[in-house]
Amino acid sequence: MKLNEIKDNEGSTKDRIRVGRGIGSGKGKTGGRGVKGQKARSGVAINGFEGGQMPIYRRLPKRGFNNIFKSDFVTVSLGRIQAAIDAKKLDASATIDAAALKAAGVIRRPKDGVRVLADGELTTKVSIDVAGASKAAVEKIEKAGGSIKVAAVAAAE
Repeated sequence: MKLNEIKDNEGSTKDRIRVGRGIGSGKGKTGGRGVKGQKARSGVAINGFEGGQMPIYRRLPKRGFNNIFKSDFVTVSLGRIQAAIDAKKLDASATIDAAALKAAGVIRRPKDGVRVLADGELTTKVSIDVAGASKAAVEKIEKAGGSIKVAAVAAAE
């Protein structure tokens, strides 16, 4: 077999439909767009328009708000930290903080800080310095003989 002899299997590819090429093609004249008007033209998007009736997104009341000052923490489970230690990506003897977790590939970016959650088991004695931690995570870390330092800003649950 040579490079110029390579081809797809029979029937695996279909030619694209060429619209607007005469009535005999089956997709001529309006080219599958129906008839005249705004929607027959290109570049039209009238999402949410209900023919002049008050649209549903305006009939329904607004609820709640988005707090633009809310802290966005990255969550890391204890099991994920233990897996990184077992894989020799994290040094258990050094303090584990956001920079160490990023360098180990546990998190992609620290955002407003790292929050440790209690999912999984921790068997290694570690020292952790993060922005927040759940009560269960703190208990598990201390049970394994480690220590955790939580920043004052994120201490509120």
